[in-house]
Amino acid sequence: MVVDFSELPDSSRVWIFQASRGFSEDELNEMKPKIESFLESWTVHGQSLKAGFEIRYKRFIVLGLDESQASASGCSIDASVHFIQSLEKEYNVDLLDKMNVSFKSGEFVAYKPLLDFKKMVKQKAVSPQTIVFNNLVNTKSEYKEFWEVPLTESWHSRLL
Repeated sequence: MVVDFSELPDSSRVWIFQASRGFSEDELNEMKPKIESFLESWTVHGQSLKAGFEIRYKRFIVLGLDESQASASGCSIDASVHFIQSLEKEYNVDLLDKMNVSFKSGEFVAYKPLLDFKKMVKQKAVSPQTIVFNNLVNTKSEYKEFWEVPLTESWHSRLL
């Protein structure tokens, strides 16, 4: 069952997929019904899952799952990964590479390979207060509080 992302409880599990580039309005308008359709058919052992999504900054696909009714299993997680892989192919974009960093540069969201971001830290091209996106958060509550944080408050701080 698809619900509005805002209706999911804070305890809901989240998965964040960052795109290697921003999506166009046309791509977003095309993609949203596909995501809704996937979530509508997303099941665990034949049981429907209560899920929602949002797309932030035209770049991040956030899936949320209310696990109070049913938890994701290996098969349902695999199904979501296969769906994301299909979006990667269709839109010629990388969504699964966790070795890249997204961060704010003014109002712009920049995307760099981790090694390039490390170099930027050493060259002081980014500061300890640069806002980074911590895509490793696990719950909607963590997502709301700890997704967009200063470099010093995320796992990225080990690069300082």
